[in-house]
Amino acid sequence: MPVSDLQLIEAVKTGNLAAVRAVLDAGADVNQQDEHGWTPLNWASGKGDVAAIQLLLEKGADVLKVGTDQRTPYLIAAAAGRVEAMRLLKDAEERAGGEGSSSGQQRTYCKAYQLKELLGFPDFSQSLIVRKTKEDSADGRNADDHDKDLSDDDVVFIHQTFVVTRSPWDRENALFDAVTPAWKTFCADTLNFKG
Repeated sequence: MPVSDLQLIEAVKTGNLAAVRAVLDAGADVNQQDEHGWTPLNWASGKGDVAAIQLLLEKGADVLKVGTDQRTPYLIAAAAGRVEAMRLLKDAEERAGGEGSSSGQQRTYCKAYQLKELLGFPDFSQSLIVRKTKEDSADGRNADDHDKDLSDDDVVFIHQTFVVTRSPWDRENALFDAVTPAWKTFCADTLNFKG
């Protein structure tokens, strides 16, 4: 059976692992790209489909391949808050030599945490975060859905600048930017974060 150009991507989008396996077995290109440059691995990463990610990696998917948005599968999983997928992809990136990524760009460093892990810092209270996001919305910045309350299990990101955001992009959707020596010490000692 001939495999159409995007049949593997379509199978990944459905979340049907048997269909993904069948299309791969029929000879589909594991690194095929759609009109946005996204590969099957990019799509599986955004969905947090760990089984599909593992299968695609076993079949040789390029963990460093980026689309027009210049995001690796790891960064896509991070943006979607897919923690288990992030762990798997981060390991795969490290094995593939992720620092010398195929895009040749130096990426800024950030690490994902559940919000509850940051609440141990005295100045970092959920009321401060919610107030700050509501202020951002009132100013017209990041106003899409950032005025909703955050739960302790929500994923947030600490960047190498020690700013906390809801997004893996530095300074985008900032939640906490009171970077003090005490905050840096808390990050290093309690969160094992190296900025």
